[in-house]
Amino acid sequence: MWFLRLLMLLALICWIGGIIFFAFVEAPTLFMVLPSTRLAGDVVSPTLSKLHWMGLIPGLVFLGSSLFYNQVRYARQRLFAATHVFVVLMLALTAISQFGIMPRMRLIRATQQTGDMLPQSTIGDLRSEFDRLHAWSTRLESGILLLGIGVIAMAARKNGN
Repeated sequence: MWFLRLLMLLALICWIGGIIFFAFVEAPTLFMVLPSTRLAGDVVSPTLSKLHWMGLIPGLVFLGSSLFYNQVRYARQRLFAATHVFVVLMLALTAISQFGIMPRMRLIRATQQTGDMLPQSTIGDLRSEFDRLHAWSTRLESGILLLGIGVIAMAARKNGN
């Protein structure tokens, strides 16, 4: 049973630690150090995609390990335990960001970079749409982080009993 709890904790550490590192260290540093926001965006975009996969895979590992742990320990899976609900929400938000928002942001960036012939109004519209999507991406990542901290708090409370 200790191995299942180890898997669950490692999954949370990878996921939440990655978000914290990305949000508070990597992204701000890239935008400060690199000579242009375009270049920083060229690095941040694939990094964020990898971060999402660092959430989706460990999230599924956490969920599977937790369900199996509950089956072994309590003779039931407890599908609607708060930790499971939080992790499913985290997975959903990560998937929305990875498969819904990020592809649209990449398309806008590609259009802007190759669109020297675009009218100013179109460039402004693209910029507004990119900023709107970026705001949603940030909100989703913040939600994932807060839910993850909630899962960590619940895990800590269990260990304290």
